[in-house]
Formats: sequence, C-alpha cells, structure tokens
Amino acid sequence: MSVNFAKMHSLGNDFVVIDLITQAVKIGMAEIKRLADRHFGIGCDQVILVEPPIRGNADFYYRIFNANGQEVEQCGNGARCAARFFYENKFTNQRTLIADCLAGSLECLIEENKTVTLNMGSPIFEPEKIPFLSDEQMLLYPIHIENTPLEMSVLSMGNPHAIIQVQHFDPKWIKKIGPLLSRHTVFPNEANIGFMEIIDRSQIYLRTYERGVGETHACGSNACAAVVAGIKQGLLDDEVTVQYQTGFLKVRLDADNHVHLTGPATHVFTGQFYFH
Repeated sequence: MSVNFAKMHSLGNDFVVIDLITQAVKIGMAEIKRLADRHFGIGCDQVILVEPPIRGNADFYYRIFNANGQEVEQCGNGARCAARFFYENKFTNQRTLIADCLAGSLECLIEENKTVTLNMGSPIFEPEKIPFLSDEQMLLYPIHIENTPLEMSVLSMGNPHAIIQVQHFDPKWIKKIGPLLSRHTVFPNEANIGFMEIIDRSQIYLRTYERGVGETHACGSNACAAVVAGIKQGLLDDEVTVQYQTGFLKVRLDADNHVHLTGPATHVFTGQFYFH
C-alpha cells in the first residue's frame, strides 16, 4: 500500500501530513509510530491526518498523533500546517478556514507572507476541565519534583499545559524535570511543560517538553499557554513575541479573552511511503 504525504514544520517542530480526503487508507498506531521514527521511517514530532469535515460549517477535520502513537487533542503548530496543507492542495481557495479537531474548532487565516494565524479560543483554568488534579483553582500551584520545589501555572489551550517561570534556563529543566512533570499523576492525560524566561513585558524565551515526544523546537499551544500565564500574573502585555531557539511566534490575547497565534507553516517536501 502506498500513501502520499507532505513533510512540514513550524520552527523545526515537524510533521508528516497525510491527506485522507482523497486517499482511502487506514492508518493505525503501528503505522504512526513507524512514520514518526527518525531512523526507520520519515521522522517527525507528530503525524497529522487531514480528513473531511464532520460538521457542516467546518472546512476539514484533523487528527494529530505524537511520535509515540498517542492521539492528542490539539496542536497550534500542527493546526497551522494542516491549514496551509489544505489550502495549498487546492481543497479551497478561501484564506479563512474552520478546522475541527478533538479539542473543538479553530479559525485559521492563511496570511500572504507564508504565515498562518489561529484563533485558539479562550484558555481554560478549571482543574477538572484541563484535566488537572487539584481541590481548588489557583494562579500558581506548588509541586515538588525530585526534591525540587516548583511553582507552576496550569491551564488548557485545548490540551493540558504547565508553565514554570525560570530566571535563567538550565538544560536540566528539559532533560530531568520535563519528563517527570509531564507524566506526573496530577496530570491524568499527561501535559506539555514550558520553561519560560521573561525578557521584558513583550518578549519571552521558551523551551518546551511535549508529552509523548520530548523536547521539540517549538510548540504553538505551549507558547499560548506561557503568554496567558504571564499575563494572568501581571508580568506580560497582551501581545508577546515568544522566542524559541529556531525562531519566534506571536501570541495575542484579545478583549474577548481569545488567544491568537501567528507563526510560519513551512512545506519541506512531498513523497510516498509504503506499508507492507
């Protein structure tokens, strides 16, 4: 069985994107893991399946799977790549699209300069909706990881996030704290962990440990979560540049409490893979 795919990325957060609108194939967890393998497959952080819409006012439905085969609710960078894939493959000539996923609906604007802007909706702080195990909702939650006391903001942008502010980034945060906190029992569905260094009120530096993947070059929903956490603590303005090692994303919180994410969605190459 042969299947056409596109390799895409946003700031190095990379995806294998597959059209299941015109290709009638079934792709399960074993195939997802093989595709994502960087030695025996194509290699990516996540696999995105672009499917026909299941609601009348949506343009398409997309499913996203981490490299370990785990299906997740949402992905800001992945949604932008899926929207550009849908547009560039001429499924539409409209630049404003509605994309549905497990987390709900996103409005996507295909910009002229090869970037895509998403309306990510409103952040969620209620612990049971994140989900996060806590008896009360707090601005900052204390937690101990490997005898290290930490404070974290916890919220959902359609998927669960914990944000820790650091004064100066240390690689041990990603290598040691990241996986332990991501899989901590307080997160029933695991979580994406962001380590945020505030440069000034309109700029932050961020590193992200993504559940089911490890450190990724960038994470759009984690960037949104970090900015919202900083705004809620009174540390950031409503428009913030999020710097990763490979580039930057723009995040804006509007007057209606909707989060807007702008960043690149880059097509690298197309190809065919074969399942036996």
